[in-house]
Amino acid sequence: MAYKKIEQYEEAVTNGLMVNYKEVLDLIGEDSQREGLLKTPERLAKAMQYLTQGYHLDAKAIINSAKFHEEVSEMVIVKDIELYSMCEHHMLPFFGKAHIAYIPNGWITGLSKMARVVDVYARRLQVQERLTVEIMNAIKETLNPLGVAVVIEAKHLCMMMRGVQKQNSVTTTSAFDGEFQKNSTRSEFLKLISAKLD
Repeated sequence: MAYKKIEQYEEAVTNGLMVNYKEVLDLIGEDSQREGLLKTPERLAKAMQYLTQGYHLDAKAIINSAKFHEEVSEMVIVKDIELYSMCEHHMLPFFGKAHIAYIPNGWITGLSKMARVVDVYARRLQVQERLTVEIMNAIKETLNPLGVAVVIEAKHLCMMMRGVQKQNSVTTTSAFDGEFQKNSTRSEFLKLISAKLD
């Protein structure tokens, strides 16, 4: 049989969320029994479980599942990792990209694991500042590298759709540990993530 992707949702959680979303629709003045909204509470319930699946994932276990002994000590960078998260203050999305680097100290991990670590923490209610540090700490604690660097650039719909309504603002956060606390190493990383490869 060919590969098949299956989405599974916990029935009790789905049902509980559906009841609450139906009430929200009614409270804002909508008719939850209107044809176009009949399945909206169920769709929302499933979407919310998908968008917050990170609470049930373990970033360190993901890294350790593809951890290999390797005697290299050159900088490893995975840049432009797409990320989608939800602001914990307004539960509106923020989205952008993460750039991650580490300097191995006897251990490396599969490159895709960096992207999966981003998803583990992004798929939770978040603030960008904490998200940046959580990604750094997961890599630091599992690989014990000589240094870790994480930079996130994101646009926040809570700033774009409501409040100050600034459409072009981008928030950048960074976290550096070990060798990346040195100006020369940090500068090399920042230069490399800014470079465009032809």
